Amino acid sequence: MLAAISALSQELRCNVTVNASKIQGTNKNIFNTLQTSLNEFLNGTKWTNHTFSEEERIDCSFFITINEYSGSRCTGSLQVQARRPVYGSSYQTIILNHVDEDFVFDYIEFDRLDFDLRSFKSSITSLAAFYAYLILGIDYDSFSLKGGSQFFENAQIIVTNAQRESYPGWNPYENANRKNRYWIIENILSNSFSYERNAYYKYHRLGLDQLYEDALEGRRQILLALADIQRSFEEQSETSPPYLRLFFDAKSDELINIFAEAPQNDRAEAHEILTDVDSFNPNKYLKISR
Repeated sequence: MLAAISALSQELRCNVTVNASKIQGTNKNIFNTLQTSLNEFLNGTKWTNHTFSEEERIDCSFFITINEYSGSRCTGSLQVQARRPVYGSSYQTIILNHVDEDFVFDYIEFDRLDFDLRSFKSSITSLAAFYAYLILGIDYDSFSLKGGSQFFENAQIIVTNAQRESYPGWNPYENANRKNRYWIIENILSNSFSYERNAYYKYHRLGLDQLYEDALEGRRQILLALADIQRSFEEQSETSPPYLRLFFDAKSDELINIFAEAPQNDRAEAHEILTDVDSFNPNKYLKISR
């Protein structure tokens, strides 16, 4: 009974895959063990003080590619994706779809994956916990206005603790395009991106969650969310802030589907905003303007 109650209290339903096909001449069991340990760590850790039922758990996936392995040092990348159900439908919307190219950590087979928010324990648990809190923050922001602040602040604590170590991705000065963990969380918690934080709530709770019952109102709210993102974008000094990229990496395809069959006025407005703020995908949005 206690085991069943504990299982229902966890927040994440995470599938971790470790791909080490590029590594030659090494006992591959180490990567199988790592995969099992990370699944247990992410799914078994209590990340909040809230109780989640089984159907409320957040679906997410971590796909880790190991490019190099020397001694205990693993160098590779992570693609992390998280999804959220849409009210009144069987559809799950992607809320995070991010690739981290600075995924570097040390691991010896059967290492305990210890984590303490107050101090740095290991590179791999810091990485996994950072993305667990990022997922929770974005998910909570999608259900209530800036509801994920506590989890973003926890992610920032992890960044601060990891800066004292010799791993990439945690410091402000090391990435020319500012697309690393430091800048992601700095953007999210900055007042400069307040409008984009608001947009996550408008887009999901006021927009997507009523799209199936009232398509016109749902699209109107999504357009208002895009207007908030545009306002946030116009206040920045750089062309593609990391937080902005997080949104469009998750949402560009979905936005095309939402507006492709919309009334002409809505399509024109969406196309104008999207081509203005998402410089990585201008040709994609031609499907909306036709």
